[in-house]
Amino acid sequence: MAKESCSSNNSSKTVAAGCCSKAPTEPANTQEHTSCSSALEQQSNKSDLASLLSLEIMSYRVHGMDCGACAATIEKGLIKLKDIAEVKVNFSTGKMQVSATSAEALLPIEKEIKKLGFSAESLNQKDNIKTFNIVGMDCSSCAKSIENHINTLPSVKSVNVNFSTGKMKIEHSNSVQEIISEVSKIGYQASLLGNNQQDPVEQEGKKFNDNTFVVLAGVLLGFGFIGSFTGLPPLLSTILYAIAMVISGAKPVRSAFYAIKSRSLDMNVLMSAAAIGAAIIGEWFEGATVVWLFAIGNYLQNRSIERTRNSIRNLMDLAPAEAWIKEGTKISKVSVEEVSVGDIIVVKPGEKISLDGEIILGESSINQAPITGESIPVDKTIGDAVYAGTINEHGSLDIKVTKLAEDTTISKIIQLVEEAQEKKAPTEAFVDKFASIYTPIVFIVALVMIVLPPLLGLGAWGEWFYKGLELLVVACPCALVISTPVAIVSAIGNAAKNGVLIKGGTFLEKAGAITAIAFDKTGTLTEGKPKVTEIKTFNDSEEELLSIALTLEEYSTHPIAKSIVNHANDKGIISKNGDSFKSIVGKGVQATIQEETYYAGNLKLFEDLQVSLENVFVHVQEIQSKGKSVVIIGTQQRIMGIIAVSDTIRETSATALNALKQSGVKQTVMLTGDNEGTAKLIASESNINRYFAELLPEDKVNAVRQLQNEGHKVAMVGDGINDAPALATADLGIAMGGAGTDTAMETADIVLMADNLEKLPHTMKLSKKALRIIKQNIWFSIIIKVAALALIFPGYLTLWMAVLSDTGAALIVILNSIRLLKFRG
Repeated sequence: MAKESCSSNNSSKTVAAGCCSKAPTEPANTQEHTSCSSALEQQSNKSDLASLLSLEIMSYRVHGMDCGACAATIEKGLIKLKDIAEVKVNFSTGKMQVSATSAEALLPIEKEIKKLGFSAESLNQKDNIKTFNIVGMDCSSCAKSIENHINTLPSVKSVNVNFSTGKMKIEHSNSVQEIISEVSKIGYQASLLGNNQQDPVEQEGKKFNDNTFVVLAGVLLGFGFIGSFTGLPPLLSTILYAIAMVISGAKPVRSAFYAIKSRSLDMNVLMSAAAIGAAIIGEWFEGATVVWLFAIGNYLQNRSIERTRNSIRNLMDLAPAEAWIKEGTKISKVSVEEVSVGDIIVVKPGEKISLDGEIILGESSINQAPITGESIPVDKTIGDAVYAGTINEHGSLDIKVTKLAEDTTISKIIQLVEEAQEKKAPTEAFVDKFASIYTPIVFIVALVMIVLPPLLGLGAWGEWFYKGLELLVVACPCALVISTPVAIVSAIGNAAKNGVLIKGGTFLEKAGAITAIAFDKTGTLTEGKPKVTEIKTFNDSEEELLSIALTLEEYSTHPIAKSIVNHANDKGIISKNGDSFKSIVGKGVQATIQEETYYAGNLKLFEDLQVSLENVFVHVQEIQSKGKSVVIIGTQQRIMGIIAVSDTIRETSATALNALKQSGVKQTVMLTGDNEGTAKLIASESNINRYFAELLPEDKVNAVRQLQNEGHKVAMVGDGINDAPALATADLGIAMGGAGTDTAMETADIVLMADNLEKLPHTMKLSKKALRIIKQNIWFSIIIKVAALALIFPGYLTLWMAVLSDTGAALIVILNSIRLLKFRG
């Protein structure tokens, strides 16, 4: 979790949760209910049970908190409001719960939070918000025009249109058809998300009609142009131009009318003004060419942008819509929406798994690439978790469903990625703000250019009117405005397909600037599962030593004991008959085998037993110097042998770390609570630059701060739960193994779905590539504008060339951004 200024209200790290509310969005856990209950007990000191039962409780998602102090600020600010009984803000989950004595008291909550520098949305009212797909937007100014127009409707409470994802979220009281109709007035097509009955056909029909009109306008324009050289009467050519202008210009003019009505100045307004102005001064060919090229440019831009949006929509097709459900001996195919938690589904070889679940019968290799990006199938057997959208390579599986269709891992990935694409990166926010100021200024400058020079006697009215129209077209900021969002959407889509969740453009940009990455050792660089790495015997065979060790350790739950048991089982060792098992706290275990007491434990245990360690001590020190744990096996009379256990490094760690250095990361750092010897060994095996050993959780925070003080932009990689303080302190928080951990998916800025670091170098390279493309787009857009503007005054630029420079630049910017979809690193 990247930490920013505590006063920032741009943070996008939030977790939706709800408990003890009238309409919770998620099942509340026991802990949350306990906190709610205790809150009510405290409140009971102030009022009787009847008033308690009448309390209005609302849950909110709070945006902008980046430390505990922010939560405290909100609590103190809201508790002062009239009739507010209690305010509970949880910084780690991003959730707030407010209790009030009346529903009216809750109305000013969101407004008050905004005053405090944050923002909040009610989780209880989420169901009232509908989502529409919008077709036809080719830059963020289109989205703003739709927003402004829809906001003029009295039945609309709130509306948000996102150009990047092509979606509109709206809270309204009128019918869906009225909303669709209002959107069509301004020149775009809307369809309710999830309504698969007639909307797709309707949209295809509209696209067909739009394309037909563009082709027809082009034909008329061509006839008029050819006719002007073949003796066709000028009036007839003009009529053909006028008809072509009406056909291809009707849509942008209508959109411009509603944009002006809702006080927006978008590209439709600029182009319409240019085309109508050209007609006024008799330049019918120029005017018709302007709107025709504009229509073609829009069509090509829309087609290109849809490719980026489809990169996420394709994820929706990964999980099958139907599942084979097993009821007794009967197997039937049903829709996944009809399957409940606990049902048994059957997945045949070669089929996709339809829902998340746990294998209860069978074993197979599962291709998890759609979720984790791993190229090698993973072996799964009874008790292992499987995910919707993954592929059963071979062997029939019976799977017990653990999550409903809407709660599966793939569903959460889609939801999180779409939310990420809706969040504006700092660069995008700056460009949008610049465009909102720039466009009105250009409009005013163009009007001044049309009027002032002729009044000062510096030229004819027609000449300056034409130059003013050229300025309107050239100055349209479309290419500049889309330079960032299309690149970000493409990069986030690429990452999702490769098993990496990037939570927004902000974190994509931060990843590209990272110079140092700190890794938690256990479970991140290492397997997190100790293994036997060395066995030393004294006068006994290795088989005998392992048999005694297996007998002593097989009932223990200690990780080291489990590693010895697993090693012995893998070797086919058989345990002996033992009794009188006893655990010696902090030292080891003992048991009686064949009427003799045997021990397994550390050096301290055998020192207390006063066993001679003369020959053993040197071996123990040598093994411990390698960073390994030592288990001594013996009796009160003699030492049988030593078993060395250590947490082994992941096979992918060293490769990933080398690739990170090649991608421009200057420092790779390991943070661990282990001793110096263990840290040194793991660091050398994994090619780590630096390590910090014997750290407590708060010490890891200090290590991250030390790196930041050295001038590094620091990313912290952990499991998303245990290392929360360090993750929060770092500039970028990266969680690993998100496929099996909902908390990791919800809390980190970037989530590696696989349980290894394999995709981290790809993420860093993708981020740097995205930043380069964004810079290329911005500079290209600016250079094209400056060049075109410079050609206006000498008279070298024509109106249709101005349109071509604008739409052409926008198209090139989009195509350049789309390259990120295919980036492989």
